[in-house]
Amino acid sequence: MVIDQAKDESSWTAAWRGALARCPRCGKGSLFRAYLKPVDACSECGEPLGHIRADDGPAWLTIVVVGHLVVFAALGMAAEVADWPYWLSLTLWPALTLVLALAFLPFAKGLFIGAIWAMKIEGSQPE
Repeated sequence: MVIDQAKDESSWTAAWRGALARCPRCGKGSLFRAYLKPVDACSECGEPLGHIRADDGPAWLTIVVVGHLVVFAALGMAAEVADWPYWLSLTLWPALTLVLALAFLPFAKGLFIGAIWAMKIEGSQPE
């Protein structure tokens, strides 16, 4: 089981590097060339990355994490400050949701790309 543990450790390392928007192989090159557009290949080690498709995984993870954070905050604030005007709630919570989702989405996409790369999932290899 030592070999499996080493593989798991490298998978976690690659996923974490991806979450930090770095190449899952070397951890030095940038993973994205634009907001959510992955590079074709790492500028440092040359690892091809543009073929890896994260599909709906990052969106799902973003909805789960941001949704829980915003609902928890909204319910906590509603319990503390019950006399807020409706207009404040109707502007604050959607704006907070949007900002958190846009901030978390690159993290989630990098995490999925790093994990897919590390696990060598079928269909993620260059053709």
